[in-house]
Amino acid sequence: MKIIYGFETIPAMRHPVATVGSYDGVHRGHQALIGEVVRRAATVGGEALVLTFEPHPRITLQQCENFYLLSSIEEKAALLERYGVDYMVVIPFDTTFSRLSHEEFIGDYIIGRLGIKELVVGYNHRFGHNKSGNYNYLATKEGELRVTEIGQHTVDDDKVSSTVIREVIANGDMAQAERLSGHPYIIIGMADDGGKLLIDRYKLLPPTGIYNATVNGVRASIEIMPDGKILTCAKAQKNIIEL
Repeated sequence: MKIIYGFETIPAMRHPVATVGSYDGVHRGHQALIGEVVRRAATVGGEALVLTFEPHPRITLQQCENFYLLSSIEEKAALLERYGVDYMVVIPFDTTFSRLSHEEFIGDYIIGRLGIKELVVGYNHRFGHNKSGNYNYLATKEGELRVTEIGQHTVDDDKVSSTVIREVIANGDMAQAERLSGHPYIIIGMADDGGKLLIDRYKLLPPTGIYNATVNGVRASIEIMPDGKILTCAKAQKNIIEL
């Protein structure tokens, strides 16, 4: 998978099929949309794209009180690659970009700069300034942009969403988090000389305690410490932890 930052280095593509969103955690609901993107791209001989934002819009808009991320941009990339995405396009989400109308976002960026031919969206997808755009607007672009809407995803009648999974992890139920996510909870960071992992300040961690995990592909125990740090056994190197 190739990662593209911004809109200045977009390569020429045959038939780009995309989905847009924060994709925090890349959970089963996200995977349903991504799977449709990958299938459509394979059918038409095109490219599967996920457009995401950095930083998370809630952080830029200062709506981040008691807000924590399920996945950093590096963790998100690792997950998207697993599901067959060809390109992750990282949109710098600053205050200027946040003021774009939904018409500008679709016309100038999705169709204009990226040349997207097909878009896959969730049932509740909103976009543009003040979330003014939705599927009904996208349907008016028929002829320029093929749009597919995917419904709410559940697992045995349990709703799947980033919000629900955040709550589950905050309660320390990692088995339920994996069940709803479709994969173990991933934490990637550089460990200092004492073996403490340095992670994004907004990264959500489970409660203090000792957890069984896979660290760099090896079964191990990690400790979530009271200061919000993770103690690992792999010092002074990048660690990939799966809980």
